[in-house]
Amino acid sequence: MKHKNGFNPLSRTSAHRRALHRNMVTSLFKYERITTTKQKAMEIRRTAEKLITRAKVDSVHNRRQAATYIWDEAILNKLFTDIGPRMKERNGGYTRVLKLGLREGDAAQVAILELVDYTLDKSTKKSADAKKDGADKGAAKSKAAEG
Repeated sequence: MKHKNGFNPLSRTSAHRRALHRNMVTSLFKYERITTTKQKAMEIRRTAEKLITRAKVDSVHNRRQAATYIWDEAILNKLFTDIGPRMKERNGGYTRVLKLGLREGDAAQVAILELVDYTLDKSTKKSADAKKDGADKGAAKSKAAEG
């Protein structure tokens, strides 16, 4: 039964758990999508949602409250100037958890935690593939010219 259990301690001490939350929330705001275990994703989601709610109103107090979780000033600035305004019209539910299945090795449930408005940047992948293909074709042409 889960009655009156406020959070999942994740088998960690309070200091370790707090550090884990800080690191993972910072990574989430930096990359806007992270892969982790399902249990961690569900716990980190709570912290991330509260920080995004604070970021919707850019004030000194809110920035200082968020700074207790996010020590990287560039990420803190991104939260208040980019992520917060993007979520302005939304009343909650800023993140989503996508379950991936079981991890090989320890069979832990793996999930992706991402911001709701995250879009996979396909143009970057295509341009990288095109550069790679172009380099391969160029090498093949030079070998054909030599031989």
